[in-house]
Amino acid sequence: MAPSIEAAREQVAEVGRRLAAERLVHGSAGNVSVRAGDRVAITPTGSVLAELEPVDVVVVDLDGRVLDGARAPSSELELNLGVYRRFGAGAVVHCHAPIATALSIVLDELPCVHYELMLLGGPIRVAPYATFGSPELAHNVLAALEGRSAALMANHGAVTFGDDAWQALERTILLEWVCEVFWRAAAVGEPRMLSEQQLAAAAAAFSDQGSIEGTSA
Repeated sequence: MAPSIEAAREQVAEVGRRLAAERLVHGSAGNVSVRAGDRVAITPTGSVLAELEPVDVVVVDLDGRVLDGARAPSSELELNLGVYRRFGAGAVVHCHAPIATALSIVLDELPCVHYELMLLGGPIRVAPYATFGSPELAHNVLAALEGRSAALMANHGAVTFGDDAWQALERTILLEWVCEVFWRAAAVGEPRMLSEQQLAAAAAAFSDQGSIEGTSA
């Protein structure tokens, strides 16, 4: 069940502060949104996520019209709304997590070096670079998210979505963890990839547990 718009604003603020505490964002470099029926609560542009309060959170409709809030919504509003329209998500998290951002500069895809990536749908694509806040960036990221619940954004950062704010946050934390594992492995030697058969077995095991539900809407 979708949260009330008041609860959605509280969740946006809480997730924003958690991202800052986990060092997955710095300053205003990131955004969070939560859908409440036909409305979306989203961080305002330029907001410092570590200091975000529910009253700061902007409310828009699914066409992007501002319904409540003293400031303009995040510059990545169209990307957030695109995820809701295309994948039926309940929440979106975008951040400039340091390891994920570093890998977005050198990789075309984050390969499956750990079976937990199947919780995000499989290898993580890197969306081609485009200017932040642009329709082109939204288009590129939405394409990279097909069949996944996470993507890297070339020379920019990362984005995840989930059924609710907490699942989107958990997926962001998981993505950064796998990025760091890959980074550390690559510093030692050639990372060993899991085979398609091994990944299929992991996906089946997660499905049996119910862990993989909603991974790729």
